[in-house]
Amino acid sequence: MTRIKDKDYYSKKLFASKLKHAYEIAPPRIQQYLEAEILYVLDLIQVDYYVLELGCGYGRVLKPLAMKARKVVGIDIAEASLNYARKYLKDFSNVELHRMTARNIQFKPESFDTVLGIQNAISAMKIDPIHLITQALRVTKRKGKLILSSYSDKIWDARLNWFEIQSKAGLLGELDYENTKNGTIACRDGFKATTFRTEDFSSLVEKMNLKARIEEVDKSSIFCIITK
Repeated sequence: MTRIKDKDYYSKKLFASKLKHAYEIAPPRIQQYLEAEILYVLDLIQVDYYVLELGCGYGRVLKPLAMKARKVVGIDIAEASLNYARKYLKDFSNVELHRMTARNIQFKPESFDTVLGIQNAISAMKIDPIHLITQALRVTKRKGKLILSSYSDKIWDARLNWFEIQSKAGLLGELDYENTKNGTIACRDGFKATTFRTEDFSSLVEKMNLKARIEEVDKSSIFCIITK
């Protein structure tokens, strides 16, 4: 079995149309969770906002954002996903896409009203959380918000089922059930999806001396909203 470095998984295996298919085959409870996340974020965004999404993939979240915000920018490390996103979002003139890592966000300081990394981006990006938040806040305007989310433990069964469906469809490797537990889903080809719980967010913002609101949404997501 070919093993892929965990940090390279979304650029070398699960990208573009494959990533889109992963969301299309999600079971109903996961579809509800995904929709609830987007609706929650949209409520926090105003029509004149400049918004940055970290790890935008094929543009799943960018599309509804573009329908509301003045300007939406997405960054991702997978060129194939960005090329797919350019086609997926071709009808939106207010969308901008860049191949860029969140380890080094190359925009001017205080460029965006809102920066977001939802759907467990803080874990999926495999970047030191303190470094990720520092980078994101640098490009967030004063009094702007950084919005992060991860999974609630209450959706574990549905989440595991979704990953099993993805594995059977060949989008992920075979699940490693021995190491799939306590919020972590592991595959035998090197993929690992971890979780950032309420206590993890609380500890992190306390350590960084940041002002944040942490709350559960839809009994499926844990949101951490940091105000700069």
